[in-house]
Amino acid sequence: MNIEADTIEEYVRQLSEERQKVIEKVRRVIQENLPRGFEETLSYGMIGYVIPHSIYPDGYHCNPKEPLPFLSIGSQKNFISIYHMGIYAFPDLLDWFVAEYPKYVKTKLDMGKSCIRLKKMDTIPYELIAELCRKITVDDYIAHYEAVWKK
Repeated sequence: MNIEADTIEEYVRQLSEERQKVIEKVRRVIQENLPRGFEETLSYGMIGYVIPHSIYPDGYHCNPKEPLPFLSIGSQKNFISIYHMGIYAFPDLLDWFVAEYPKYVKTKLDMGKSCIRLKKMDTIPYELIAELCRKITVDDYIAHYEAVWKK
């Protein structure tokens, strides 16, 4: 599902009413739980949370003109996706998330390297997403990013 939008509000308006409610709730959870320093923006055709150039001037190594991406949420054809670079970058965080997920949702976890696919809108683990958001600070992510990705 490719949504063309110039603002987050425009992105959300293009979704079905059910998806709008879910995306807005996920946004609220993320906004209320991400540590200070992350900035909400529209990036990669989704709602993104980045480390802005004002905090990390070097930007993203693939394209330094872009801020350092950390988390994105998007509405796909059959699911809501959460892309969390911390799950990809920190194996202990991935292990924690995989172990915790069944405590919140009875269906099998569907995820890729950084992508969590939420297929059932009525079983989204908002409390778990909130806890995941609180796990990594801007400084934690920058330190790890520079140690691993920027060589």
